[in-house]
Amino acid sequence: MRAEIDQAIALLKRGDNDSLEKALALLQESVFAFGMRVCGQREDAEDTMQEVLVKALPYLPKFDNSKALTTWLYKVVRNRCFESRRKSKFAPNRELSLDELMPDREELERSDALASISPEGSAIRGQEGRRLREAVRNLPPHYRIVLVLRDMEGYTDEEVGEITGLRPGTIRVRLHRARLFVRKELAKGDERAERAAVGRRLRKKTGVPSRPRHCRKMFAGLSDYLDGELDDFSCDEIEAHLNGCEPCKKFLRSLEATIQRCQESPAECPDRARASALRKELLATYSRALATGAK
Repeated sequence: MRAEIDQAIALLKRGDNDSLEKALALLQESVFAFGMRVCGQREDAEDTMQEVLVKALPYLPKFDNSKALTTWLYKVVRNRCFESRRKSKFAPNRELSLDELMPDREELERSDALASISPEGSAIRGQEGRRLREAVRNLPPHYRIVLVLRDMEGYTDEEVGEITGLRPGTIRVRLHRARLFVRKELAKGDERAERAAVGRRLRKKTGVPSRPRHCRKMFAGLSDYLDGELDDFSCDEIEAHLNGCEPCKKFLRSLEATIQRCQESPAECPDRARASALRKELLATYSRALATGAK
């Protein structure tokens, strides 16, 4: 969204109607794409796009930098999407515990199945894209917004804090648990992993602990490790554990693959006809308001 907002700001500064319409088109696509990721449903995203732009249009000429406009737009979209989901049973506002997201031994052993799926080929990309969108939609909203902003929109922790009002520590905790949740959801849908898991269950020996204790303590810091947020001592501890634990090494690769899929997830576009009709309506309203104010 950042590049589109930069272009929109430059167009708005020109002050002519043609530039204003082009700026609105860019903003429509950006707001809709973000709304789809946060709201999770096309109808909600389209309604959000319309409501947000109606609110934004009178103020657009006052923004002289993309960061201020992006922060304002994202706050409005976030509030609108969360408000629209309050009456729904979909994606309840629950807390995700680290314990429920940690893999058992069986999951650790089959983590490579998720990491090994190649994103090459349109059929695989389409299927994986649908599964990723579904996994993100299933996230509780207050985790979803952090994942979307950080991994799908590419904003820093500081920028996420400006948009959400969350403290850095809260952002890191929610981001990590959201990533683990999405990884777990994607792993559930992997048919190859499931078939392999069935075979392992048949061969599984009794008396084997379901979740190795020596692996537990490292899982809370994996996102900080991948994002370069850990101190040298903590990094050394994790790397020493990984060097001696092949299942955890596989799990880390699967988590990296999940983050990469979020980062490479393509933005969705609004219905062109509806977006064009909305632009014409907004521009007509804006022109009338300017004419009235000039009298």
